[in-house]
Amino acid sequence: MGMSKKDLGRKIGNLRVRIAELEQKARMDPLKKHPEIHDELAKLKKALEESS
Repeated sequence: MGMSKKDLGRKIGNLRVRIAELEQKARMDPLKKHPEIHDELAKLKKALEESS
């Protein structure tokens, strides 16, 4: 069974909030000493593009 419009809206909203948090952390880490932050950010951006 598919997701309702309300569930999709929540999912997209949660992705956007998490992306905003990670972008702030990624800007504080320009040398990529913590690559997991940058990897997760790229993964979430891709998921947001697919869901939109």
